[in-house]
Amino acid sequence: MSNVLYIKNASELITVRGHSEKPAKKTAMSEIGIIENGCVLSKDGKIVAVGTDEEIRNEHQDLVNLAEVIDATGKVVTPGLVDPHTHIVYAGTRENEYAMRLEGKTYMEIMNAGGGIHATTRATQQASFDELYEQSKARLDKMLLGGITTIEAKSGYGLTLEDELKQLEVAKKLNEDHQIDLISTFMGAHAVPLEYKDNPEAFIDIVINEMLPVVAEKNLAVFNDVFCERGVFTPEQSKRILEAGKKYGLKPKIHADEIESYSGAEMAAEVKAVSAEHLLRASDEGIKAMAENDVIGVLLPGTAFFLMADYAEARKMIDAGMAIALSTDANPGSSPTLSLQFIMNLGCLEMGMTPEEVITATTINAAHAIDAADRIGSIEVGKDADFTLFDVKNHLMLSYQYGMNHTHTVVKKGNVVVSDGHIIKSAAVY
Repeated sequence: MSNVLYIKNASELITVRGHSEKPAKKTAMSEIGIIENGCVLSKDGKIVAVGTDEEIRNEHQDLVNLAEVIDATGKVVTPGLVDPHTHIVYAGTRENEYAMRLEGKTYMEIMNAGGGIHATTRATQQASFDELYEQSKARLDKMLLGGITTIEAKSGYGLTLEDELKQLEVAKKLNEDHQIDLISTFMGAHAVPLEYKDNPEAFIDIVINEMLPVVAEKNLAVFNDVFCERGVFTPEQSKRILEAGKKYGLKPKIHADEIESYSGAEMAAEVKAVSAEHLLRASDEGIKAMAENDVIGVLLPGTAFFLMADYAEARKMIDAGMAIALSTDANPGSSPTLSLQFIMNLGCLEMGMTPEEVITATTINAAHAIDAADRIGSIEVGKDADFTLFDVKNHLMLSYQYGMNHTHTVVKKGNVVVSDGHIIKSAAVY
């Protein structure tokens, strides 16, 4: 029997439709396509109809008769949330560094002393495949309960070929097993290992000549990312790594201008990156170049919040014509959160975005940031039936009530995977 699902009578069905070919920019980020008392019908994991109950029944009464029905009265239905920048596969925690920062140490001081990324690298290298899998799966479960249905997952805590592959293989296995879809990014250039501190070029050669070919051969990643920051990789080094990745079919992404303005945004435009991430210190010239070259800005306000730093200038970026996405940056050092809803709160309260813009930034624009907007990120006929049902009366409540999980039901490819705040264990293949 076909898998047919009918969600009806949503207080607001937020479609975010019309932006599948190109991400929403400027005023289009506020056009979220609300249908009051909206309904959506799916079959075999794909959306077949969107509209009012009368409209859908007139065209698809036979299918509606076969459907499992979810009554969304009093609830808001959105596309399944998309988190386009995470470091979800890792081992260990760094709460000791949190205490050090509260006492006045900076993020880069801790990293240069062997903490930071290096601390998580040691824990990840020492962890077995199964240990990494179980720790990461537990984090994914919490993200699912928060309404997230697709994430990007970066490597970068291995920093050796063997351990980078281990991270990527764990992400691949989780993608096969978990309700959340994982799209992988290779980030061997996340940091210069301590043993190469005085000879970073030797490590860059390893990334380019040893890691990239194997990652590509094993088809373990879609993207190639690099941490372009003073004391990590220079713009010139970052460009070489990203251009090398292109030769293996890996699309470029870049951690840019997080700690200081370092020409990362400009370089992202130059290499035609899919996205540049962080951008807390992006220059006006870099913002303009990204907007003109259709590079998506993935903003990570959780990082600014946790590091007690100034926030990225989202309002300036949107007004300049840059497409904006939002993400948790889930990681153990600079953004140990799994709540994209809290990130939406910060988008409004700390970066001047509107409630409508943050919805666009966590759905269709986030999907564009991982090159998946052809199948997820909006509620439109033909796309995957990924939905999040929030137990609120309108979309303003999502950003008005901060620090709360409003998720009631989550649907992944037409299967109910969270109901009334509980994960549904199912034999369905995701």
